[in-house]
Amino acid sequence: MAANDTTFAGSIPALYDRYLGPLLFEPYAEDLALRLADLTSGALLETASGTGIVTQALLRRLPVAVGVTATDLNQAMVDFAAGKAGMARATLRQADALALPFPADHFDAVVCQFGAMFFPDRVAGYREARRVLKPGGRLAFNIWDGIAHNAAAQCVTDALAARFPDDPPRFMARTPHGHHDTGVIRRELAEAGFDRITLETVSHTSRAASPREPAIGYCQGTPLRGEIEARAPQGLSAATDAVEAALAARFGTGPFAAPMQAHVIVAVK
Repeated sequence: MAANDTTFAGSIPALYDRYLGPLLFEPYAEDLALRLADLTSGALLETASGTGIVTQALLRRLPVAVGVTATDLNQAMVDFAAGKAGMARATLRQADALALPFPADHFDAVVCQFGAMFFPDRVAGYREARRVLKPGGRLAFNIWDGIAHNAAAQCVTDALAARFPDDPPRFMARTPHGHHDTGVIRRELAEAGFDRITLETVSHTSRAASPREPAIGYCQGTPLRGEIEARAPQGLSAATDAVEAALAARFGTGPFAAPMQAHVIVAVK
């Protein structure tokens, strides 16, 4: 993982939420919320909560007797999430998932959507989640499958490699889709102290009104933006156009649809 892979600031949170939320994250957010819908009271912690997409899904599903705390490493993401509708019931704060500011045995569940791939030490992150869980509490999280199983991300990566052949931007393959080996996931969870682990591979279709939306989302609403601008300081718009053209060539110019796939994991303390 590169140093800037965890930086979501400036205009990125708004673009991430507007373009990638519906395209990629909302279907898996509903999946995680459904897996925890049996919680009727207690406390739930979300780490790497981003712009609050999972937080909103949880608040829709869970009764008010479940206290929801959502945290993210990036204050800009927390600030954006705090301004969204329906978030007043949740407690939002900046926190590092590898050094949580909460006591041991405190939460009934910990949730993390597409965040573990960004942890500089995944075992430490899983161990910290286990520390704050009550005995019998659940860690529920998801991780993107390999980029070959996520057609939009693969197409974006290929298009940018064609545009910058001497130094291709590799953020998508390196980090979001760089940790998908189910054996490694199970081994790291076991090293963190979890011994009751279930893993399911879940496929969905990413959808948007046109190829323009995923082009903007990927190129301007993720740390991929920094990689593009490092190679072409004035070239973000042109790179976005090139990615749009590649997506349209592969998936058509009308409403956009592409297969996506992720692993969904539940581990019990």
